[in-house]
Amino acid sequence: MRLSEFIVQQVDRIVDEWEQFAKTITPAAEAMDRSALRDHARAILLAAARDMSKPQTPGEQAAKAKGEGPEKTPSLDQAGASHGELRHTVGFDLVQMTSEFRHLRACVIRLWVDSLESPDMAYFQDMIRFNEAIDEALAESTAAYAEQVNRSRDIFLAILGHDLRVPLQAVSMSTEMLLRKTRLEGDALKCATHIKRGTRHMAVMVNDLLELVRSRLGKSLPIELAPMDLAEAAHAAIADACAGNPECDPALKILGDVSGNWDPGRIAQLLQNLIGNALQHGSNKRDVTVTLRGEQDAVQLTVHNFGIPIPADAIATIFDPLVRSADEELGQPSTSLGLGLFIVKEVVDAHQGTIEVSSSEADGTLFTVVLPRSAP
Repeated sequence: MRLSEFIVQQVDRIVDEWEQFAKTITPAAEAMDRSALRDHARAILLAAARDMSKPQTPGEQAAKAKGEGPEKTPSLDQAGASHGELRHTVGFDLVQMTSEFRHLRACVIRLWVDSLESPDMAYFQDMIRFNEAIDEALAESTAAYAEQVNRSRDIFLAILGHDLRVPLQAVSMSTEMLLRKTRLEGDALKCATHIKRGTRHMAVMVNDLLELVRSRLGKSLPIELAPMDLAEAAHAAIADACAGNPECDPALKILGDVSGNWDPGRIAQLLQNLIGNALQHGSNKRDVTVTLRGEQDAVQLTVHNFGIPIPADAIATIFDPLVRSADEELGQPSTSLGLGLFIVKEVVDAHQGTIEVSSSEADGTLFTVVLPRSAP
């Protein structure tokens, strides 16, 4: 009997063995009923049998072996993906979920081989086709499972970031009240100032975390456009950067008309992150230059500093989230989540602008942003 026919004929027996194996995956299986344990096994097997019954050329078989297949089997993919999502929901880990497919494959082959009386070469082709079908279902299950893991993690981070705002706001307001209403001197004043500065920095980190989660959940960065002067925003960003750092003294150069129609809050984020990045990684906090240059339909913003150059192979990923910088690799401590440049890129993209970076030991590091005067 051909394998596809055997699977259809013995599907209930095979699913029974699937159920018995699934029962052993504890503790997740302890709270599952018979229907949950047998989840999608029958649909996967019957879809695999249908796929095996379809003609397949040697070329199609070679392509499928490389993951380039002909068209996939919708029913098989859907059953595999649904199984992966539900196994994640009930608490299976990825190794446990994939072990079910390993057992299913071994079970089907063992039962089929035991039933054969006079195997011929066509049966070996059946085994290949069955393995292909199970691999396709496994790939879809794994992809769906991983997507659920990532989404659960991002939702957790979003809730965490949102909930952290309330206690941070309480600390910030209480510190502000102490500084305004109480006469603090000496060490007490210094401690209150440190708390205020640290709270502000934590609030920036929480906001960056929420922006990362927003992007991973498939939501673009929202912007609210309004007329603004980039020079005023740059002065404010420099003042904020230097508020708690007496060594900070970036130079600001303004050339031409630098006004436009942008989101003031997002532009403030962009400036603060670019200036903060230059101060953190520059060799001299007084040797940072911010230049604004008005062009016909756009404004160019550059931030320059000298320091350890960015390696050429790192520039391609410098705007990716959670990427470690060169000086962090050398052991220097960081006070950020590694999201600053990621946020910068998101802000630039939301305004349909461009950003480029160049870096060398001789010329220093230069970030160049071009923003259309009126973002769509």
